[in-house]
Amino acid sequence: MSTFLCRRCCVFAGIWILLTGFHPAAAQQHLSLINLIDSSSAHFPLLKQKAALKKAAEAQLTTTRHSFLPEIKLAEQVNIGTDNSLPGALFGMGIFPSASGGITAGNNLQPATGNIVGLYSEYELFNFGLRHTQVEEGGLNISMHQADFDKDLYQVKSNVVQLYLNLLKYEIRLTTDRQNIDRYSSIRNVIRALSASGLIAGADSSMANAELAKARIGYNQTLGIINQYKEQLSFIAGIPSGNIHIDTSFYSHLHPLLPVINFPLDSIQHPALHYFSTRTQLLQINDQLIRKRYLPRVHLMAGSWARGSSIRYNNRYDPLTTGLGYQRYNYLAGIALTYNLLSEVHKKDQLQENRAALEASYQEFSQERLALQTRARQAANDLHTAAANLTQIPEQLHSAETVYRQKMAQYKAGLISLIDLTNASFVLYRSQIDFTEAHTDWYLALLNKAVATGTLDQFIQSLNLDK
Repeated sequence: MSTFLCRRCCVFAGIWILLTGFHPAAAQQHLSLINLIDSSSAHFPLLKQKAALKKAAEAQLTTTRHSFLPEIKLAEQVNIGTDNSLPGALFGMGIFPSASGGITAGNNLQPATGNIVGLYSEYELFNFGLRHTQVEEGGLNISMHQADFDKDLYQVKSNVVQLYLNLLKYEIRLTTDRQNIDRYSSIRNVIRALSASGLIAGADSSMANAELAKARIGYNQTLGIINQYKEQLSFIAGIPSGNIHIDTSFYSHLHPLLPVINFPLDSIQHPALHYFSTRTQLLQINDQLIRKRYLPRVHLMAGSWARGSSIRYNNRYDPLTTGLGYQRYNYLAGIALTYNLLSEVHKKDQLQENRAALEASYQEFSQERLALQTRARQAANDLHTAAANLTQIPEQLHSAETVYRQKMAQYKAGLISLIDLTNASFVLYRSQIDFTEAHTDWYLALLNKAVATGTLDQFIQSLNLDK
C-alpha cells in the first residue's frame, strides 16, 4: 500500500510541478498568454501593414478636404519677339505662342517687348452635395481599414491562444512522457533484481530495454512538437523560439468545466462581420458619390491682369524698354455652369460596376456569417463531447493506476508475464495522455466558440491569467 501511495504521489507531483509553473530552470522568464498577444500585436508584419494602410486612408481624407480649396494662380511673363498675326479662329495649342494684334500688310521682323502679370482664382461654388459625400466616403474608408486591422488582429490573437493552449498541452505531455520513462526504468530495475535472483528469465530485461527506448522516442517526439509550436509562436510574436518559456501557472486556477459562455451567435460586433459590413457601407456611399460626381457644377471665377508692350495702339514700335512696364489693367469675374452632356452614359457604366461589387460584398458578408454560425455549432458539439469525456477521465485514470499497481505486484510475485505488465503501463500512460487532451479539448472548443461568436477577448479574460 505504501508503494502504491508513493508512486501515485510521484505521478501527481510531476503534474503539479508542471501545472504550477515551478521548473528546475527557475531563472527562465516565463511568458504569459497576454505577453505573447501584446508582442504579436506590436510585431506581426501583417498588422503593421494594415496600420500603414489606415494611415494612408487618413492622409487621403486630408487630401480630399484640401481639394475643396479654391485655385489661386499667379503668373508673370516678360517677353521679346516679333508680332505678326492673321485674322481667323483657331484652337489653342500649347506649342504655339500667342500673338496679340500684329495684323499688318506684311511681315515685320522688328522685335518688341511685352510684359503681363495675372492673378486667377476658381472655386467650385456648388456641387449638389458632392463635397459632403466625398468626406463621408473618406471617413468610411478609414473605418474600413480600421476594421480590416481589427479583423486581422482578432485572427492573430486567436492563433496565439490556440498555439498557446496546444503548447501547454504538449508541455504537460512532456512531463507525462518523462514519467513514462521513469516507470519503464523502474520496471527494468525490478527485472534486473528478479533476474539476478533467478526468479525470472533474462529475456525480460531485453524487452524492458525495448519499451524504455520506445518511451524515450515518444519523449523526443513530444519535444519536437513543442519546438515546432515555439517556432510558430516565434513567427507571430517576434520572440526567438529559445526564449519562449510559457507560463503554465494559470492552468492550476482553471476549473475543468467552466460554464459555457452564452454569447449571441451573429453579433455584428464580430471583427470579421464588422469588416465586411463596413466595406458594404463604403460601396453604398460610393454609389451616391458616383451619382453626385456627374451632376452639374457651379464655378465662381475671378481674375485680374496687367499688360505692357513696346508696340503702341497705332502699330508704332517704341524702344524695347518701354514694354517692360504695365500700361493696361483689367479684371474679370463670373459664374459658370458646367455639365458633361454624356454624363449619363459614364454614370450608368460606373453604377453598374459598383452595384455588382456591392452584391458581391453582400454575399461575402452572408458567407462569413454562415461560416461563423457553422463554426459555433461545431464548437458546441465539441463542447458536448469534451464534457462527456471529462466525466469519464477520472474513472479511467484511477482504474489504470489500480491495474498498473496490481500488475506490478503480480509480476514481482511471478504470476504474470512482462507483456501483461507493459500493457498495464501503456494503459496508464494512455490514460494520462487522455487526461491532458480531454481538458485541452474542452478549452479549445471554448476558444472556437468564442472566436465564432466574436467574444475572444471575453474568453481570454475568463482564463483569469493574472491570478
